[in-house]
Amino acid sequence: MQIVQEFAARIIGNVESVIIGKRDVIELLVVALLCEGHVLVEDVPGVGKTMLARALAASLGGQFKRLQCTPDLLPNDVTGVSVFNQQTAQFEFRPGPIFVNILLADEINRATPRTQSALLEAMQEQQVTVDGVSRPLPRPFLVLATQNPIEYEGTFPLPEAQLDRFLMRLSMGYLPPEQERQLLSTLRREHPITHVRPVEDGAHLLELQRLVWEVHVDESLQDYIVRLVTATRQSPDLALGASPRASLALFKTAQALAAVRGRDHVIPDDVKYLAPFTLTHRLIVKPESELRGRSAKTILSDIVSTTPLKLDW
Repeated sequence: MQIVQEFAARIIGNVESVIIGKRDVIELLVVALLCEGHVLVEDVPGVGKTMLARALAASLGGQFKRLQCTPDLLPNDVTGVSVFNQQTAQFEFRPGPIFVNILLADEINRATPRTQSALLEAMQEQQVTVDGVSRPLPRPFLVLATQNPIEYEGTFPLPEAQLDRFLMRLSMGYLPPEQERQLLSTLRREHPITHVRPVEDGAHLLELQRLVWEVHVDESLQDYIVRLVTATRQSPDLALGASPRASLALFKTAQALAAVRGRDHVIPDDVKYLAPFTLTHRLIVKPESELRGRSAKTILSDIVSTTPLKLDW
């Protein structure tokens, strides 16, 4: 899988010229691209989420659009609308911002449920249906949605059906002081995003997406993934465990991460590393467990640490 590793190294290195100190987050975004998945970034404002999406799109030479979600945003503002052309006496479709390679849905939880649902078909089927006509979206296609975990006033929490559509949930976090000092130096004259140039193209990415499926996952690891997901459904602390889509997400991301790191096979550490990113946002903690200070993250951590890699027969 050297070709995938070289691809990832070029993308990560290029994005790191803009985003400092977040190599692990960039690597996970490359994993999402290889899996044709979508990512929810839950973090406070000002940590570089928009720049991350822009730099990733620029590195691939793809189209990028930013959709600022607000309560008055309508579904047609996302998918597009048919407009009557008086000269031709016909309706013409004007595509919305979702017809793009990388879409940043900023503060997605500020959009109404009706508008949020407009993203569901696009994220799952890679198409949108307007006026009864289904239109395919460009490929590659990645939705990078953000939400502020601190401010909930005037927001509409994402329903479980939509959270389940996100392959992973990430958090960027603050920079260490020395790296924040480096950030000040790089922004002294002009933003480095202006100098980011494509280092790969979308057509090559589509080839690698098919190649990732060839990464070997041993049957014992497949059983381990199923046991992890099943354990979330049986946990007394959880009102809702992970769905079968979560099993597939953990399986696919493990394949992609192995390829990004230059291996043609998945190892147990890949699964354990990715479990928090692919499973946590799909879990609902019981109210009584929350009162005891339990969170989805700590519950999943306990499940991963207590679930055996192999069963003793």
